[in-house]
Amino acid sequence: MSVSTLLSFDELLTKKAGVVQRDPAQAPTHDLRETLFELEAKGELIVQRVPEPYFEVKTKYGRTKKIPLEHTWHHKSCGQCGHIPGYTGSIFWLHRQFGLDHVDPTDQTSCTGWNYYASGASNAVAQLAVMARNFAAAYETGYYPLIHCGTSYGHYKEAREELIHHRQMRDQVRRVLDKLGKPLVVPEEIVHYSEWVHAMRDRIAARQVVAMDHLTACVHPACHYYKIVAEDAIYDDAVFGGQRTATVTATLGALGITAADYSTWFDCCGFGFRHVLVQRDFTRSFAVQRKIDVMKNEIDPDLVVTHDTGCVTTLDKSQFSGKAHNFNVGVPVLSDAQVAALAMGAHPFRVVQLHWHSTDWRPLMAKLGIDWQARWAEFEADLDDIRSGKKAGLTWAEADQPVVS
Repeated sequence: MSVSTLLSFDELLTKKAGVVQRDPAQAPTHDLRETLFELEAKGELIVQRVPEPYFEVKTKYGRTKKIPLEHTWHHKSCGQCGHIPGYTGSIFWLHRQFGLDHVDPTDQTSCTGWNYYASGASNAVAQLAVMARNFAAAYETGYYPLIHCGTSYGHYKEAREELIHHRQMRDQVRRVLDKLGKPLVVPEEIVHYSEWVHAMRDRIAARQVVAMDHLTACVHPACHYYKIVAEDAIYDDAVFGGQRTATVTATLGALGITAADYSTWFDCCGFGFRHVLVQRDFTRSFAVQRKIDVMKNEIDPDLVVTHDTGCVTTLDKSQFSGKAHNFNVGVPVLSDAQVAALAMGAHPFRVVQLHWHSTDWRPLMAKLGIDWQARWAEFEADLDDIRSGKKAGLTWAEADQPVVS
């Protein structure tokens, strides 16, 4: 399939093929940080600055965005912790491998994205107050929020705009926070964990012990990352000519993996948030027929890589339905953090926890030269020790030791 065919959507937007020319003056909104600092000067809120050291990256319209290296407060994901624990585990494992200061908070709440996107059980002020309470909790620790979930990331970016542009909402949210004894705090940047992985990609590659240059992957860019407040996503003209967000794809490139293009790259994974609750069969059909089946027929990749909880869940756990109906499925789906951890030698079960994934990952392990049977025996021995009371659970010392097959 030709590049011009694949770029037809962008041609509609730009009236020409090639690299998209993004003029900062044409961004949908101005730099929100300017307004944030103005509101802070008026005493309306506190702006939490990105701590040093930080990376500087370019967003869609050329704005410089700051990504903190460490001193991060990890806003975890409901779906990752509940359905894909190796996703969260890999993010924390990477931080520990590099010895980076970070906090795994115990007082974080859900972002309530389920209400925000999928029900009428809440209201705007309640949503903003939940966001502000979490940001205040991070601020009180002195650590900067790093958002694990793409949905939380997109939700918070939209909610932040509401808070900034509507004084009445700020006043109502402030009254809620006053009752909690917490300040109204808004971070200078809303930062997604995959942006941190993107910024760290060369350091991760420098410590790579598992060769991956013989792999081909399809990237699913998460809608909640780059379609919501689109001007805040990271882009690079060196990645698909600037036609795609650079996150994930640039990380794979640093690890030697070929990121192959496919015709339905722009489509949702099928999760859609409301769809997955009220039209589960539609979600599964869309994931199989518009995404996985297309990837298999056009590219036949070794794996699919994405950077959001719902995307990994939907693309991985929907394939059983496609298999039942004889669609061309059977490709493992991992997050960029899991792939990075595997590249650095993370244990496939103690850390990456592949056994929580539904689609068969064994062919991928074989292609990577990882003796998954030996690693599984080690993991089962861990479980036996826990059942017998020999130990309470896995220690960091056990999980953090890289495994070189």
